Amino acid sequence: MPLVVPQLPKSYETLMKWADETRRLRVRTNVDTPQDARKAIEFGAEGIGLCRTEHMFFTDFEQPERSHERQRAIQEMILADSREARVKALDKLLPFQRRDFVGIFKAMDGFPVTIRLIDPPLHEFVPHERAKQEELARDLKIDVEVVARRVEQLHEANPILGHRGCRLAITYPEILEMQVRAIIEAAIECQKSGIKVLPEIMHPLTLDRKELFILEQATRRVAEDLIKKSGVKLNYLVGTMIELPRAALLAGEIAQVAEFFSFGTNDLTQTTMGLSRDDAGRFLPDYVDEKKAGVFAADPFQSLDTKGVGMLMGWGIERGRKTRPKLKIGICGEHGGDADSVKFCHQVGMDYVSASPFRVPIARLAAAQVIVEEKEARKKKRNLRPKPA
Repeated sequence: MPLVVPQLPKSYETLMKWADETRRLRVRTNVDTPQDARKAIEFGAEGIGLCRTEHMFFTDFEQPERSHERQRAIQEMILADSREARVKALDKLLPFQRRDFVGIFKAMDGFPVTIRLIDPPLHEFVPHERAKQEELARDLKIDVEVVARRVEQLHEANPILGHRGCRLAITYPEILEMQVRAIIEAAIECQKSGIKVLPEIMHPLTLDRKELFILEQATRRVAEDLIKKSGVKLNYLVGTMIELPRAALLAGEIAQVAEFFSFGTNDLTQTTMGLSRDDAGRFLPDYVDEKKAGVFAADPFQSLDTKGVGMLMGWGIERGRKTRPKLKIGICGEHGGDADSVKFCHQVGMDYVSASPFRVPIARLAAAQVIVEEKEARKKKRNLRPKPA
């Protein structure tokens, strides 16, 4: 069948214009490629709230035929048995990451871009099937048993709570150095060509002020050296994801270092409720079904648990801003595209929500609706006051 690209009606543009004129909450997007960034801009995104750098390791969206090179570079780094060997492998990955960031910065010209450094555990980047391990060993010219042994070493009983996020950068600071270099070099290149760049470097899974301080200092050492050598004025922020209960509880201390918070509500929901997002689907319907248990009004991974997870978020925002009054705060979990969750984010004083490109309009509308609802509530409250005699 011949197909056409669907066009949004004028009424949509009118409605979105009204929403944008009404809302306070900003709306960003979760994207990892220049193509998705451009699509998000079409839907009204005002920046990127989450750019997942690890997604760039395996796929080259501009030159798909070179994706294999990226894969082998990150796998070579993981299999390396010394810092020198890891740096050599990361040097192969650096130009790919830098080019991706240039494309994203160009697409987001003038809008802020929050870039999350590597988050998943390393075992996700290596093959677990014997045939794939043999293929990798041939490509890297090493013994297959070396590959198999390293894959076994990386195995974790509960990787969601294991060696991932900023913990990788503590163990392997060379990964952080490569990623920060790619971000800053791309930003400098764009700045020189007249493109306004606002990079925000985000460390995931933080749980302590000292931990973040070590990473923040390492980030600034790399960034400041590159900026000084370039002679270009470049503003950037260093912040963290708040996705562990301990980080939310100690937000006041962490805000001494972080210039912004982004609540990663996917993991914050998992770690607060003790539920695995990947496995809980087997029984969660029973917890939502009123005829069975009816424990939850909705799936907590679809619509934010404002009572429990939301309490931690409110505490984290209050404590964080007590330390740093102008602390920028957003949300980048899947909840950023859920209308009820967006309204909660407005109510607790966040600056922005971030959603996938096609859910950006939902977030824009919900952010306006909550303003209307608040006005109606105040009006109703005034009308209920007893009139003076």
